[in-house]
Amino acid sequence: MKLLLGFSRAVDAANRTIGRAASWLILVAILVSAGNALMRKLFDMSSNAWLELQWQLFGAVFLLCAAWTLLTNEHIRIDIVSNALPKRVRDGIDVFGHVVFLLPFTLVMIVTSVPFFLSSYRVDEQSMNAGGLPIWPAKFLVVAGFVLLFLQALSELIKRIAIMAGTIPDPHLASEGPAAIAVLDRSAIGPQVPSARDPSPRDPAPLERPASKDSSSL
Repeated sequence: MKLLLGFSRAVDAANRTIGRAASWLILVAILVSAGNALMRKLFDMSSNAWLELQWQLFGAVFLLCAAWTLLTNEHIRIDIVSNALPKRVRDGIDVFGHVVFLLPFTLVMIVTSVPFFLSSYRVDEQSMNAGGLPIWPAKFLVVAGFVLLFLQALSELIKRIAIMAGTIPDPHLASEGPAAIAVLDRSAIGPQVPSARDPSPRDPAPLERPASKDSSSL
């Protein structure tokens, strides 16, 4: 299990880095859109390449950040149903969903999108619009996005099984989003020995001495 958790931590770190980097493409898309609008309004100039770059950037964010979203547990859930179930049942549903639905779906998408990309790359497929961008980089993003999502699904399955076995705590019980991942990373490293300065949780809190009365005030 330690080896699998090590693989899980490596996948988490990679998808966290890729997701954070890809999120900056939103700012790039905003600047491209604003610049294209200004050029069209002020100078009556426009370019199909700039227009297509906007949706390619949006597609890159959607595909490259999907695994990061799964890592931080930010995908949509039916909380009304999920919260009404016992913790053990929810964990079992997650394992079932990953094995039966998510992993097969991402695997099918990878298998079908690879020839989809390769055929486009071999002929150097270009946009049908005049002055447009190449199409094959956008199709490569489909492959990359689903490969990352497949790896993250494996990572989440490993962590969920470890949680059910009691090997690691569930980080999403105490917190949500990126802060929860730090809890999981610390727990996967192993127990930490408290230093001499750290008070033991079993030690009673020190009693405060009552303030002595000043004899001069009597």
